[in-house]
Amino acid sequence: MNEQDGAVLCLGRLWCDIIFTGLPRAPSPGEEVFARDVAIAPGGGAFITAAVLADAGRKAYLLSRLGLDPLSSALEPALRLSGVALDFLDRAAEAGPQPTVAMVQGAERAFVSRRAGAARPATLDAALACPGVRHLHVAEAATLFDLPDLIPAAKARNLSVSLDPSWDDDLMRRDDFLKRCAGVDIFMPNEGELDALCDGDLDAVAGLFSLVVVKRGAAGAVLASGAERLSRPATPVTALDSTGAGDSFNAGFLTAWLGARGLEASLAAGVQSGTAAVARIGGAPKP
Repeated sequence: MNEQDGAVLCLGRLWCDIIFTGLPRAPSPGEEVFARDVAIAPGGGAFITAAVLADAGRKAYLLSRLGLDPLSSALEPALRLSGVALDFLDRAAEAGPQPTVAMVQGAERAFVSRRAGAARPATLDAALACPGVRHLHVAEAATLFDLPDLIPAAKARNLSVSLDPSWDDDLMRRDDFLKRCAGVDIFMPNEGELDALCDGDLDAVAGLFSLVVVKRGAAGAVLASGAERLSRPATPVTALDSTGAGDSFNAGFLTAWLGARGLEASLAAGVQSGTAAVARIGGAPKP
């Protein structure tokens, strides 16, 4: 297969992840707690999904924005080494800094993040028109909602579309959330997001999308396609860092699905990829 044949666009914000691990507990206000380790890496669902896709041998473009500040610029070496195509990375001063501090305690994690600038890359139209691109993966609902013309534009180019809602408390409780996702082919929430949207009722969303894939962490994942239901358990592993595990699942699933391997094999590939992610520090595979 030509490296561009069946390429994927991964759209979403690009973060500078500062990941503290080995914490004895979360700090209380006014308290300082010391971590055993820290890692700094590019993050965000779009980048992590693209990096795992690229690691699996599929052409993946990062469709995102990166600031010109020192923190943003410090990500450039890791971005270049990731194997992700950076042709559509939009550099703009207003796009940074955009840090996420992740505090990891075993399987639990907490985040503090700062958004910067608008979500729309200046490269969006060129990316959607890129020859060889077959699929658009949107890594968070916040970006989709900021770009109301996105799905019609992707469909006009005959691209299939997947969406990971990526928890956003201001959005998840909106009555029109699912309505604004209309046109998405593969809806990929986790259990908490499904609970917030429809009290965890998979059947309530199964009729709205061609595929619904629900990530259940250590319990694996379930899938709904029309009347069909599939489930897949996860293999127990020692969790080092769950940051990006859901995005890695997305990449594993999409790799198999785009390769026409069938729903059962795609679900198994997603679970395997997500499981591998929790056994490493940071969301993306190391170059």
